[in-house]
Amino acid sequence: MSRSVKGTVVVDGQELTVSNPEKLLWPEMGITKAIFLQRLAALSPWLLKHCQDRLLTTIRFPDGVNGKSFYQKNSPAPTPAFVETVTREGIHYVKLTSLPVLLWLGNLACLEYHASFDRVSNPEHPTEWVLDLDPTLEEEPRIMEAALLVGDLLRSLGISSVPKTSGATGVQVIIPIVQDLTFDELRRIGEFVGAFLADKHPGLFTIERLKKNRGDLIYIDYLQHYQGKTIIAPYSPRARRAASVSTPLHWDEVRRNVAIADYNLLNIEDRLRKEGDLLDTVAPQSLRSILQFIGGGKR
Repeated sequence: MSRSVKGTVVVDGQELTVSNPEKLLWPEMGITKAIFLQRLAALSPWLLKHCQDRLLTTIRFPDGVNGKSFYQKNSPAPTPAFVETVTREGIHYVKLTSLPVLLWLGNLACLEYHASFDRVSNPEHPTEWVLDLDPTLEEEPRIMEAALLVGDLLRSLGISSVPKTSGATGVQVIIPIVQDLTFDELRRIGEFVGAFLADKHPGLFTIERLKKNRGDLIYIDYLQHYQGKTIIAPYSPRARRAASVSTPLHWDEVRRNVAIADYNLLNIEDRLRKEGDLLDTVAPQSLRSILQFIGGGKR
């Protein structure tokens, strides 16, 4: 089909151009741009919720997941009038506030949506604490075992958490918190947890930052959780052959050793309809007592 094919749709009163709707973005899954935009629309209530009040970075794949890609922080030009931006350090970030904005980005082949850990409205105090389990190996059969050990340790400390696939190779453990700690304070807790796990399970975990020095160990990344850094947003697609989606899990699913690629653009809508947003199942918690226990908080 000609690359010049275009169409228009009206969404929430905004007219959007859809270019090359039959272009294959995930060839192995048969997902065209038209299908992708349909799936984005289905995901939008959850994806928008988790990108609200965050600085947004997208990754664009103009020729699909098997082609070249680039990061997009500044709002793509030309920026339609209905797209709002927020400026930080000279970068004009898109505010992902509505379905038309999301579909506009989707039409530009923004396949991945990465949100800042800090909120625009209160950048000093995060609303969650995140431990990122980052495998050194591209294929890591122990990733769910590792996530379960992290969850069990947190539970022993009285901390409830939600595991979330990255949609790629890793798992993130997310702890909703009240906004009374800084990123630096959370880093101290993360260092304590990471060092404990690496000491107790030296054949599985490491807190070594340099990948070349990790061997085959899973890196407990507590440093990434910081102001100005980003995480793949919950329910964002990933530019992987399986069209996987970053998906919150039940701990029972972790125990069953589910595969990250099991959750993808073609089935995530049914899961959300059935399960809802699992990140809503844990109320914000206070971690100040943990901080005080390890000697890093105000007494």
